[in-house]
Amino acid sequence: MNWSLLATVNAFLNMLSAALLLAGYVNIKRGNRARHKQFMLMALCSSALFLTSYLLYHAKVGSVPYPRHDWTRVLYFAILIPHSLLAAVMVPFIVLAVWYAYKETFDRHTRITRILWPVWMFVSVSGVAVYFMLYHL
Repeated sequence: MNWSLLATVNAFLNMLSAALLLAGYVNIKRGNRARHKQFMLMALCSSALFLTSYLLYHAKVGSVPYPRHDWTRVLYFAILIPHSLLAAVMVPFIVLAVWYAYKETFDRHTRITRILWPVWMFVSVSGVAVYFMLYHL
């Protein structure tokens, strides 16, 4: 199998997650809880698929170093470092937000998602940026 194809799959899943997160946000702002729930569960699934694919990819391919040694290298690491740190810490908060929604404790769900949603969105979008910088610059 050509494991390098998973890098493109990962970027697609990140992009899909960002689109679903945005759709979920728009729907909750419009007061449509049912649609919000659908979009957020799809975002959760696409992010879980991403994580699975990402771990499999790096287990097979290993670390991929940034190939350029120009001004883009600084930009790449300026995006990659917060992306990686936030991606690592947001998972338990996503689980907690889903738990609060499931238990219909919406005051706690809202409190956590006011911070979690922009972080999740940043991680999804910056993941796509990292992919393009690493594989298409």
